[in-house]
Amino acid sequence: MWRQLKIQLKSEDASELEQTLFKSGALSISYLDAEDQPVFQKEPNSTPLWDNAFLLCLFDENAELDSLLADLKGNTRILNNENLAVEVIEDKDWERSWMEDFKPMQFGEKLWILPSWEIPPDPTAANLMLDPGLAFGSGTHTTTSLCLRWLEKSAIDTKEVIDYGCGSGVLAIAAALLGAKKVHAVDNDPQAIAATLDNSYRNNIAEGIITAYLPEALPELSPDILIANILAEPLIDLSLKFAGLVKPGGQIALSGILEEQATSLLSCYKRCFDLDSPIIEKEWVLITGTRKA
Repeated sequence: MWRQLKIQLKSEDASELEQTLFKSGALSISYLDAEDQPVFQKEPNSTPLWDNAFLLCLFDENAELDSLLADLKGNTRILNNENLAVEVIEDKDWERSWMEDFKPMQFGEKLWILPSWEIPPDPTAANLMLDPGLAFGSGTHTTTSLCLRWLEKSAIDTKEVIDYGCGSGVLAIAAALLGAKKVHAVDNDPQAIAATLDNSYRNNIAEGIITAYLPEALPELSPDILIANILAEPLIDLSLKFAGLVKPGGQIALSGILEEQATSLLSCYKRCFDLDSPIIEKEWVLITGTRKA
């Protein structure tokens, strides 16, 4: 048996509170996104956090928490301080419980993502084996799903593709499995580069099909398709770079964009791309288009 305390606060206030919780007997503290907000790592080796986060604090079942609760309920930086309560957590097989949360997911007709311990529902499909890890992108987020479904229905066979902001490599590997002749994965986080190459190896992608680069090391290219699932701000910053990369007649797909941000992105990219009608799902947007001649 364990006792768990769930605290909601701004991430900028988390570090100081974390020390207090450990001093009060917390055995572990985990961070969770409180608002379904993806984060973009602008500086290599940095650890970005969501603006609004939950701290899950685990204590021994015999821990005395009355005094801690009283102090926390008086802390105005805690967003749920009036509703704080301790939850009793039963012992269980955590590894098996964790594995049960990840099931095969289908994107379109011929693309599946599934963890390595599952048997493919359709052995003849493009089956991408991907275990959840530290780098962003397992297919569960709406923006990743939008990009995967777009890739699945695109004429990608024999095409050259850039996955800009590759994270775990899920889009790059999906492109390779769907027939792309060459995929260039780009990320400013060395951990994402390593994850992409490792996941490529685990999916038996032929050597040389997927290459991975830090942005400054990306060679001069002229891809048929550029896909970027990051955030609105860096997408705006990178608009001219992307326009210079994609060949005339080539395609672009952008996500990581909230619905209220779409107008700014459309205005920015319409100078160099003929844009399609945005696809909106659960307040997230996919913007696609064709590079003007």
